[in-house]
Amino acid sequence: MRVSSSRTRHRNRDLASVVVAGAVAVAACGSVLFGRPGTAAADPIEQCTATTGAIVAVDFTHWGGGVVRGCDAHPTTGMNLLRAAGFTTAGTEHDGPAFICRLGTGTFNSGTQYPTPAEEPCVNTPQATAYWSYWIAEPGQQAWSYSRFGAGTQKPKPGEVEAWVYGGTDIGGTSGAPGFTPDSVRAKSGGSSASPSASPSASPSPSATPTPTGPSTAGDPAAAVAWLARQLVGGDHMENWAVEGPDYPRTALTAIALAAAGTQDPALRRTTAFLAAHTDAFLYPDGPAGRPDARAAALLALVAESTGGDPRAFGGRDLIAALTGHVCTAAGENGKCTAAGDFLGAASPWVQSLGVIALQRAGVTPPAPALARFTALQCADGGVAGSMIVAGEHCESDPLTTGLAVLALRTAPGYETAAKKASDQLAAGQQADGSLLPYLGAPGDTISTASAAQAFKATGQDTRRAAATAWLAARQGTDGGFGPDASTTDPDPAATEQAILALTGTDLTSVRHNPDAGTPPTTPATTKPAGRTPDAAKGSVYLTDPSRLINGRYYEGFPAFADFGLTIDGAYALAATGTDDAALRRIVDFLDQPGKDASERTVNDWTGIGTEYAGGGSIGKEALLAEAVGRNPRAFGGHDLIAALAALVCTKADQSTGCAAPGNYTYATSVFSQALGIMAQLRAGDSTNAAPAIAYLKGLQHQDGSWPSLIPATGDSDVDSTAMAVMALALVPGDEAARAVDQGLGWLAARQLPDGGFPGAAGDSTNSAALAIQGMTLRQASYGAQIAKARDFLAGQQNGDGGFNVASAGQPGSDVRASTQVLGGATGISFGTLFRDLGGTSTPTPTPTSTGTATPTGTPTGTPTGTPTGTPTGTPTDTPTGTPTNTSTNTPTGTPSPTGSPATAGPSDTAVPSTGDGSATWSAGGVDAPAGGGGGGGGAPVAVAPAGGVPAQTGSGSLAGTGTQALTLTAGAGVLTALGAAAVLVARRRAAAAPGRHR
Repeated sequence: MRVSSSRTRHRNRDLASVVVAGAVAVAACGSVLFGRPGTAAADPIEQCTATTGAIVAVDFTHWGGGVVRGCDAHPTTGMNLLRAAGFTTAGTEHDGPAFICRLGTGTFNSGTQYPTPAEEPCVNTPQATAYWSYWIAEPGQQAWSYSRFGAGTQKPKPGEVEAWVYGGTDIGGTSGAPGFTPDSVRAKSGGSSASPSASPSASPSPSATPTPTGPSTAGDPAAAVAWLARQLVGGDHMENWAVEGPDYPRTALTAIALAAAGTQDPALRRTTAFLAAHTDAFLYPDGPAGRPDARAAALLALVAESTGGDPRAFGGRDLIAALTGHVCTAAGENGKCTAAGDFLGAASPWVQSLGVIALQRAGVTPPAPALARFTALQCADGGVAGSMIVAGEHCESDPLTTGLAVLALRTAPGYETAAKKASDQLAAGQQADGSLLPYLGAPGDTISTASAAQAFKATGQDTRRAAATAWLAARQGTDGGFGPDASTTDPDPAATEQAILALTGTDLTSVRHNPDAGTPPTTPATTKPAGRTPDAAKGSVYLTDPSRLINGRYYEGFPAFADFGLTIDGAYALAATGTDDAALRRIVDFLDQPGKDASERTVNDWTGIGTEYAGGGSIGKEALLAEAVGRNPRAFGGHDLIAALAALVCTKADQSTGCAAPGNYTYATSVFSQALGIMAQLRAGDSTNAAPAIAYLKGLQHQDGSWPSLIPATGDSDVDSTAMAVMALALVPGDEAARAVDQGLGWLAARQLPDGGFPGAAGDSTNSAALAIQGMTLRQASYGAQIAKARDFLAGQQNGDGGFNVASAGQPGSDVRASTQVLGGATGISFGTLFRDLGGTSTPTPTPTSTGTATPTGTPTGTPTGTPTGTPTGTPTDTPTGTPTNTSTNTPTGTPSPTGSPATAGPSDTAVPSTGDGSATWSAGGVDAPAGGGGGGGGAPVAVAPAGGVPAQTGSGSLAGTGTQALTLTAGAGVLTALGAAAVLVARRRAAAAPGRHR
């Protein structure tokens, strides 16, 4: 199989993020060119040994060079191994940088990458007759195996050697292997290496190993599980430094370990609830329209079965059907089937065993082809291979997969003999000290030994199990965690999870602990809000899904172009709900740095800051986000956004500068945009410079209390704009502003439809209902019934994937833009008071100068600890009315707070949903009930459009960044950026009669 399969096989669509064009990390050892052309000598590279690091060899024989090898002492992926060893890579225009089309090294022909453009243009995927093929030889393996993974997902083992060869091969890799042996390029120093004549098996024969003896210590599983619980991020999930966002497999295995110990029920409840809330994100990595992932289905089913849940109704999904209904009938399926009998997408025999065990625990007989698949996976020595090989391929036993296969096959009718052979192979591989080796020449390994111990327990080999658990106990650290092997003392979650199962005498077939059995509810039913409320946790999963949130940092308006306005909307929603601070921080950091999208654009290109086309609405939206997360709006994205806003307040009507009237912000073409700028200025204490903008907004209010949609006013009345206007004026002191707010809210509440929704440009709109909730919550005591009814309406518009429809009567289907507004708006938290402290840049206390420009005073404290509060009447003073206070504290042990919220969640009056039971409950904020968070929305005069002036479509079909108002696209000097066929065009508005979305 060619490397290009990495884009489809096992859904590795994220590989492109691994490669950064032009950046090459060179290991200290560099690269070594050795031998004659086509010859590989055994020159050692000192930084890698037979048991540490990994070697990669690239064969340039086709161009008259030799074999070049390099070392990575701490390999993470095959791609990083290449780069750390000093090689450069280039991809194809069609497949991106993840497909390795060219390779080069500074030690051959001045770094020229081969094949040259004259040989291969690298536009489309090369033919199988001439491309770089990828080969692996694990430690002790004396033959090359064609890699079944792309370089971005291949994880080199210590002592492994990899090779890249240019030429042809077939789809199965049965031809075109390297012309040199693995041992000729493998590191020899620092440890022994198996000779070419040695057996490729990692385990000695069954008669070679006596029954081990060892210390009789049982270890401390309670301490181990306490350590594991402390590793949970936010108290409910695990993360992995190698990937963005939650590590769902690790979280599931942690939940099972927590259940095995039975001493950390609060953590187990939170973790199980997290998995239930994120089931779709884990189960459907290709999106809800794709097919379920076997590993996810099996692990989630096992979590349900281990904790008293129903695997047929976990997270709203039938996980058993997901397994039985997706068994491969032949190799293929876009790389998700190695052979008939595989569970769809099973990337290893470990996953195949998980699927069998999950079905057995549910009382379902596993499909016969799924069991028959183990015939090819079982090696001649009885062990089970570590990869999904097919009949005739090299088979190297792996103790982890062998131990799990024993558990899967021992009760499967007709497979008792296979299970016995596998168990005997584990016994033969057990060392005198009780440990098992992951491969020949490696030290004893915690995961391998724990897996074997579970198999020994299940098959009645008590003496061997005791020896294995005694060895494991010796690996336990003083903090309770377990290191991965005898030479590594730092605790590791994966090792600790497996050790807990072994020490408690359980395994994946027998763990049973219901954390809720006999436990009374922690919250009386009478405290639940009336009616339904949207599921914030599930909605957050929808918004942060990698298929939508590109690289975890931005949404796209169209491929390769970020929709910065929508991205800020998403950040508002995450800040308001408090459901995913890690994702929120990634978005904010991306905007603040500022980061670039795939077209090399930053948020500054979107706002136009520093150019003649700078937009007050877009800059206000960005500044408001900075204020909402505790960053300094005077130093965000490399600019002083507050000073920029002050400079954009129009002094006269001037169409050439985008000014409709004095007090309008330049290119703020909607009430929505005008309100954003005002809130940003007032929250920064710049009330004097904001005064003309406030006066202009007040003047736009109709006699019935409503506001129009567009600027200049067109005579219409708009729910969204009225909600935004009252949120802005609620920050303005004085009776006049308070009366304007009250009048606006009266009109707004009267627009509610019988089903609880509100009319918007899309009809019975979720977007409008959410904004109306935010507005009405300013006077919660007066509009409580309407708020509850609107929330119930929104809950009814939430789909199974967590997202929301645009409107009740429109085409069903989740929309990102609507979902951002609903999630933030349903909390009821005004943009004027939204606050979720992420820390970061210091935020000085602003003090108005004689000219009205806020000047920082005092010493910055680094991280703001609260948020300015309004007065009880809803008429805040010019500046924050006191020193914010953070009542949250970090516990020394890192134990999550009872609600599962991060310890730095914000001030005590912050209205964030409690996630202790895995579901968000909405707490209304506002002036009647002060709140600290809120979400979504914003206006901007800048649009992103493809070449030719065709506006980009996002979400519901609105124009990216502006809404549906008519646009004249003008390329401004210094703003136009071209990349291929796409261009960034600054949108200059002209008056339009139709109302629309203005974000």
